[in-house]
Amino acid sequence: MTQYCMVIDLQKCVGCGICAIACKTENNTQDRTLEQSFNWADFVFVEKGKFPDMQYAIYPVLCNHCSNPPCVVVCPVYPKSMYKMENGITMHNEERCIGCQSCQDACPYSERAIDRAFHGYSVISFNDTEPNAFYKDDTKLLPGITSSGKEVSEAAGELPPHKTLFEHPDYNPVREFGTVEKCNFCHHRLKENKIPTCVEACPADARIFGDRHDPESDVSHLLITHEARRMRNNRADFLAPDQRGHLPNVFYINDYMLPERIKEEDDNFRKNRT
Repeated sequence: MTQYCMVIDLQKCVGCGICAIACKTENNTQDRTLEQSFNWADFVFVEKGKFPDMQYAIYPVLCNHCSNPPCVVVCPVYPKSMYKMENGITMHNEERCIGCQSCQDACPYSERAIDRAFHGYSVISFNDTEPNAFYKDDTKLLPGITSSGKEVSEAAGELPPHKTLFEHPDYNPVREFGTVEKCNFCHHRLKENKIPTCVEACPADARIFGDRHDPESDVSHLLITHEARRMRNNRADFLAPDQRGHLPNVFYINDYMLPERIKEEDDNFRKNRT
């Protein structure tokens, strides 16, 4: 049975953010509000030590599409709004969502209020305000010179004006007020034999997507030939080798923050200086 997953090669990732921009463009996610990020593809930044002995790392993050997802367990509606597909994707049905945010509470990679929690991201976001309110506002930054968001949207004939159109039985191109939303591995693209837009857009090929139950797939090869790690929470803490967590299906390889990798890089640096 198919089990989609994503492998992120941290040695290739340069933190350029193109994956996040491509995701927002493809999925029409709105701008950040007070407590919600709406970044299905996001980043967590880690700093350790003090100058001159410092380490800094950027970890791309997204929904982990866990094989044992607590967000699905706690979803109170039936049929469930948050549910597992046979291909391993944790899917969200927008029409059935009642906006209770139980999924956000249960997900170890999410927060109801990221600003108050002091965590930079949440894989699940809640539409707590009118979506794309900026493009409904007729306020002009420079009256008589610049256009308002509303004028731009009306001229484009879409809301938001850069709206990407697609059809899917579980979610709309723009989600509604009072519902949650999250990464779905661009399932509307997978149905057309396309890869997720973040994978397609990455200029360094740092994101690899595929079926890890297919022994011939690229992801299967990488998971066999590399020491892969999986995140434990939204603070860039990783599961220990003997921990299963909720069986996340996003894997990280070539992590420079591993102690042995740091020592290797320090040794190479000193060697090259001599």
